[in-house]
Amino acid sequence: MIIIGVDYHPSFQTIAFLMEETGECGEQELNHSDGQAEKFYRDLKQRGLSVRVGMEATGYSRWFERLLGELGFELWIGDPAEIKAKRVKKQKTDRHDARLLRRLMLENNFPQIWTPSPENRDLRQLLWHRHRLVQMRTRIMNQLQALAMNEGYRWKKKLFSEQGRAQLEKLALAPWASRRRQELLGTAGPPESNDRGVNRSRRAGSQEATCSTATDDPPRCWFAYGTGLRVDHRNSGTVSTGQADRYVRGDDSE
Repeated sequence: MIIIGVDYHPSFQTIAFLMEETGECGEQELNHSDGQAEKFYRDLKQRGLSVRVGMEATGYSRWFERLLGELGFELWIGDPAEIKAKRVKKQKTDRHDARLLRRLMLENNFPQIWTPSPENRDLRQLLWHRHRLVQMRTRIMNQLQALAMNEGYRWKKKLFSEQGRAQLEKLALAPWASRRRQELLGTAGPPESNDRGVNRSRRAGSQEATCSTATDDPPRCWFAYGTGLRVDHRNSGTVSTGQADRYVRGDDSE
């Protein structure tokens, strides 16, 4: 088996490897953009070697994890804080980090953490996307509220009804303020969808919604104050809406 410690960066990776059968070891820097890293691991697969790769939990590594899974290589993801605590010397370079990861794996002292399945990570993209859409919608509505209040009107939630929207459109504004109002209203969408989304969000409450419901009706959820969606990060596929932010940031943030 070949043990490989990988200090991963978005554009390249520095590796420190050891072949257990022969004791051969070495270090190498592999670029990502020119396919050098992918070629290296595919060559190991063609040679019929068993490979175990260890790296810190990091972002922008989805393609690399997919590649190792496709090749059937074992991948260990480590806790960065615990790995940092195990560093003996204060000196920190890419090569030192790769050697440290290799040493921890050889000593069976690697702080491995649980990682979600590819299907689960893909589902988290839906949660994260909706979370961002709700944030965008909130910013737009806040701007419309501020616009109305600057004209002396404080309609609160009524502003987002059909009547409130009609009143907002009737306000006499300066040319550029009027253009801003129209663009914000166009981005926010029709008030009917907004009302349905808010009602749907309230009905959802603490109930669970299936993933099929989430994917079948994305526009309506766009206007909801909460996603009303629960996706499980391990077993059944459900996660509380209050936990969604924490879970989706683990991808990827994805």
